[in-house]
Amino acid sequence: MLRQASRNDRIAPFHVMALLGRAQALQAAGHDVIHLEVGEPDFPTPAPIVAAGQRALAAGLTHYTPATGLPALRQAIADYYADRFAVKLEPRRVIVTPGASGALQLALALLVDPGDGVLLTDPGYPCNRHFVELVNGVPQTLPLCRDGSMTDVRVSAGKIRQYWQANTVATLLASPDNPTGTVLSAAECAGIAATVRELGGALIVDEIYQGLVYEQPVHTVLSDAPDALVLNSFSKYFGMTGWRLGWMVVPDEQVAALERMAQNFFIAPATVSQHAALAAFLPETRAELDRRRDVLNARRHLVLQALPGLGLKVIGEPQGAFYIYVDASAVTDDSFVFCERLLEQEFVALTPGADFGALHGPEKCLRIAYTTDEARLQEALERLRRFVSRYGK
Repeated sequence: MLRQASRNDRIAPFHVMALLGRAQALQAAGHDVIHLEVGEPDFPTPAPIVAAGQRALAAGLTHYTPATGLPALRQAIADYYADRFAVKLEPRRVIVTPGASGALQLALALLVDPGDGVLLTDPGYPCNRHFVELVNGVPQTLPLCRDGSMTDVRVSAGKIRQYWQANTVATLLASPDNPTGTVLSAAECAGIAATVRELGGALIVDEIYQGLVYEQPVHTVLSDAPDALVLNSFSKYFGMTGWRLGWMVVPDEQVAALERMAQNFFIAPATVSQHAALAAFLPETRAELDRRRDVLNARRHLVLQALPGLGLKVIGEPQGAFYIYVDASAVTDDSFVFCERLLEQEFVALTPGADFGALHGPEKCLRIAYTTDEARLQEALERLRRFVSRYGK
């Protein structure tokens, strides 16, 4: 038997993957499964992006690029910030990465020594704490709600100050957030950035759902905190999940160190994906992406209107991404069992709260991803209504 590193014992399973595996098995057996568990848009990659990738392949553009990405793509991303957010960036501050996960690995490798702490929200994206473990850091919990109370789940400067520890070197936040869909305001970003700066730490902000913000202006923390490390991705808003491409905007003085690490860790991002992504900023692509955002917003309203009648209470303020996190305590005190039975009896797949933290009462929480069309959503909600009517705690 090979000896395993001790960190393996601290990597928790991604609970939804077990449910996804069962859902796929039921589907293969001929059952009509409706997937509301997977964090992936149901839209295909926009046609202009696919065409650009095909042209790159046909032209033989398959060799390595610079470790930090194609200069043309770094320029295009910088232009995007100037056009959409009125934030001026030098292209060299943009580091193109193998997905946003690659950006997060670089950011943590840059900042975290063994034993250093990183504040992570609870509820929050489950993989973040494992990325901290990868660099031998200490995941530290920033509870957004405790003792079963689902009020006031927003991140605040005060909460960060309260839970900052002597060995904390950074905090990692997301806006829009997974699983709640909460979006930080400009004022909140500015206050958080000032507090983290005062505490002598670094602010890392995950903005991978940034383009999917509903009924309010889209915002970047870079408008208020130019010294933040900002992660983004071509996966969610741009519809390129399988292309595995992301980016990070960093302070100028950090570029050289990150470039060295990128050279050693990844060699370079995928070449064809980068050439394809150049088409993500074309006017026709942007128009299609904003149309899709409006479709997702209609789905959001549909689900929000249905939830009170199902005994499910919305947690937070789902103003972005494509998730709604709910307090299901009125119908269950074991959300994993609830999801298992819902899948087996009604063939609807949801995500239990166990994947998103330990302190916010996850056994009573569910995440709904509205990543299927309205007709299928209506059907899923009807099945859920039928199931809840007969389900007993």
